[in-house]
Amino acid sequence: MPLKKNEIALFKKRLEEMKSHVTQVIEGSKKEVTAPDESKGYSQHSADEGTDDFVKQVNLEVTNKEFGLLRQIDRALEKVDEGTYGVCDLSGEEIPLKRLEAVPYATMTVKAQEKFEKGLL
Repeated sequence: MPLKKNEIALFKKRLEEMKSHVTQVIEGSKKEVTAPDESKGYSQHSADEGTDDFVKQVNLEVTNKEFGLLRQIDRALEKVDEGTYGVCDLSGEEIPLKRLEAVPYATMTVKAQEKFEKGLL
């Protein structure tokens, strides 16, 4: 059964809130990674410098994952605007409501997602 307009409006609001949160996380990580390290210098031990580099690397990896999530959220919001939210991008089947409640940015059914991740589609 297709989603009702009020259900789509609720999902859109939730997606917009998620997008705002993820954007804030990305901005925070970006500031941490790009901030000049004023403590570096002759007095800092090389092990401390390695730890700082490791922390920056972890922040970069987190930011990359957040960018991926942001792309998924944007795609779901596009589908809301197109009028295709709740319909699988690959199979054209309806995405179950329980899946959308758990993963509001889902654009595929579980079956299609599994095939996509295995490279079968």
